[in-house]
Parts: sequence; structure tokens; C-alpha cells
Amino acid sequence: MQSKQYSVKVFETTIKDEKQFMAFFDANYALFKDHLILITGDLSDEVRTYLHNKPLTFLNNVLFPVGRSRKALEEEMQAKEVEYAVNIQIAETEIAQLSRRLQNNLTVLDEMVRSGQDLSIKGDLLLLNRVNSGAVIHTTGNLIITQIVEGAIRCDGNFLMIGISSTASVIFHGVEVENSLLGNKLNRIELKNSEIIITPVIQKEINWAS
Repeated sequence: MQSKQYSVKVFETTIKDEKQFMAFFDANYALFKDHLILITGDLSDEVRTYLHNKPLTFLNNVLFPVGRSRKALEEEMQAKEVEYAVNIQIAETEIAQLSRRLQNNLTVLDEMVRSGQDLSIKGDLLLLNRVNSGAVIHTTGNLIITQIVEGAIRCDGNFLMIGISSTASVIFHGVEVENSLLGNKLNRIELKNSEIIITPVIQKEINWAS
């Protein structure tokens, strides 16, 4: 498939008075002849004919995505960095609690779990790296993963904490957890009264593990 990407100038307007509308483009045709005219509202046959004869390229009642400025993109990246830092802080809080309770039954790994690897842990696992597609992790205890998960997770502990996992296969106590319920955020998954509970972990909840 061959494709090209174009940068298009868009002028958005609403027709309130047809005569004024046509007079405006008569006077400013040279300025807008290379624009895409995005028109909101009903178009009469007279206006359509005018636009075609001018000629002007136009779309009617089409919602265009709003472009983001460099500053907006930088602010979004900064927000994501802050969110990631918060997630790490939350994970560290949970780690401290977990370490105090299970000092002799906690495995800590800071290595990528690559495609084809099948990692089986008896007890609790803290993973400080990502899980690639095609990798499998199975823990009999609790599991915390601080980075992106694209592989298969099998956890039989009291809880599972997992971050970005839009393509992961997550099974908690034999029940598949839908990716749509997780989203691109840190979640705590736990078993309460035979029911699986998913709780998004936000900044206000940093100390909830106490």
C-alpha cells in the first residue's frame, strides 16, 4: 500500500448569513483558496453551488481532531513522567509493606522477561522491568510489576499490581481479567470474598497499603 501524508490548512466557520458568507469568500478568495473549509451547519443548494464554482474545497459538519501544540505535547509528556514517578512511589510503598511481612518469601528481579521465557515463582515477586510479548510469569504469591506488561501473567496470590497492560493476558486465581478493565494505569487486583476487585491506584492512595 502506498500512502502520503499532507499538512492541510483548515478554516472552520459557521454560516449565519449566506450573503455575508459568500461576500466574505469573494473578498478573501486568494487567502483561502488553498485551505480546507470546514463548515458547520446546514448548506443550501445556492451555497454549495457557489463553493463548487469558486472553487473552494470544503467539508460540511465533519468533526476534525484538534491539533496539539509543541507546548501541549511537552506538558503531556511531563504529566506522564509525573504519573510514572507516582506509580513507582506507590510500588515502593507496597514493596516495603510486602518485605516486612514476607522477608523470606519475596523474590526481587530487575531484568526484562523476554519472549519465550516461562518464569515460575513460588511466593511473592517484585519485577522492576518489563514483560515482553510471548513471555509467561506464574506466581503462587503476590505479584508487583512496575513496567509495561505485554506477555502472560498468572497470579494466585492475595493481590496483583500491574501497570500498562493493554495487550497482556492476565489470569488471577484462574479468572481472566479483561484488558479493558485495566487501562493504561497502575491497578491493584485482589480477591475479596471470592470476588475479584480491580482498583485503580491514584496519587491520593500512596499510603493505602499500610
